[in-house]
Amino acid sequence: MSRIKNMTEGNPASLIVSFALPLIVANLGQQLYMIVDAIIVGKGIGVEALASVGATDWSYWMILWAVQAMTQGFAISISHRFGEGNGGQLKKTVAMSVRLCLVIGALLTAVCMLFAKPLLQLLRTPDDIFHGAFSYLLTMFAGNLVVIAYNMASSILRALGDSKTPLTAILFAAAVNIVLDLLFVLVFHMGIVGAAVATVTAQFLAFLYCFHALKRLEQLKLKKEDWRADREIIRNQCRLGIPLALQNMLIAVGGMILQSVINEQGFVFIAGFTATNKIMGLLESAGISIGYAVTTYVAQNYGAGFYGRIRKGLKSAVFFSVALSACISIAMVFSGRMVLSLFIDHSDPNAAQVLDVAYQYLFIISCLLSSLYLLHVFRNTLQSLGNAFAPFLSGLVEFVARVSIACIGARFLGAWILFFSEPAAWIGAALLLAVFCLRAIKHLK
Repeated sequence: MSRIKNMTEGNPASLIVSFALPLIVANLGQQLYMIVDAIIVGKGIGVEALASVGATDWSYWMILWAVQAMTQGFAISISHRFGEGNGGQLKKTVAMSVRLCLVIGALLTAVCMLFAKPLLQLLRTPDDIFHGAFSYLLTMFAGNLVVIAYNMASSILRALGDSKTPLTAILFAAAVNIVLDLLFVLVFHMGIVGAAVATVTAQFLAFLYCFHALKRLEQLKLKKEDWRADREIIRNQCRLGIPLALQNMLIAVGGMILQSVINEQGFVFIAGFTATNKIMGLLESAGISIGYAVTTYVAQNYGAGFYGRIRKGLKSAVFFSVALSACISIAMVFSGRMVLSLFIDHSDPNAAQVLDVAYQYLFIISCLLSSLYLLHVFRNTLQSLGNAFAPFLSGLVEFVARVSIACIGARFLGAWILFFSEPAAWIGAALLLAVFCLRAIKHLK
């Protein structure tokens, strides 16, 4: 039975919530990749190994976020064609998206592996963790094509209203990842490279599952003529996908500058930030999922010309995101220390200091989490309406906020101000996007 869903019919609130819930669980499962890596590395190898993984965070996120944004941008046109019921253009749009992903993925892998070492040097990664960080990052970069393949396959499924297949795929992959982590790190003693290999392998299995689901869809039975280059479709896909990828890369570059300042604070501070950043992935995953649901809902209705439904859906998404983020914030404030302790080897003499750093950071981002969720709602709404300029501008705002706090705030106010770098970026970007989003919705006829 097909799991694709037409979101141009039915109650907007129930459609968005029912679509988002499986994605929330799926994204939580995907975050398990990095979390399990961190727990096993931190507990099984030590605090310095945890810091080595943490020192690569922003470098890897730059590529991962670019890939996610690009494939999500490609999927917007797929939702438009599905919403308007244009089967022929739907197939050609999918085919051109796959072609673009293969070319970009090959280039990205080569460039990333070539510049992995200079990138860590540029970030002033401490000597005592440099070798481990380089080995981990190089292995993750080698799997870039796998990451692109999974994200493109899951984006196509989401564009057609299927949020359950990516859920099943990622939960299965998460279970495999846990087993391989334990095997490679604790049994075969492959160190943090083993954790990276486990992550890439699990993601490949998730792609295979999604690919199998795509092959079964009648709407995507591609013929030879569908694969012929269509310049207009390729140009439109690049117009939507490339700016979003650049936007996320800009955000990540700001984070990398922030990481370079964090790296100057010593491995205890780095380890504390790393532990919270792993939790941060879990906290943000629900916001990302709501954003994905908004993208599919708005894009399908925009393609069908149902603008009144877009307004109703946006109101529902805002309410849902604020309510959910408030619940998560309260849970983290009261249980944060217990959760963070999972990442830290308490026999280490620096364990107490690492935990203090991690909880201070977690408390601050938990209190301001709603701004991050609203940021995803507004940004994805604009993307689905074909507006790539405002999201890119919001990425510039995030870049300025992070760099200002890292390069100016930390110098004059001390390391504690670094805890506010992320929330400041969210709030600034969310306010900007809210203005653009309300204007765009108002002018829909």
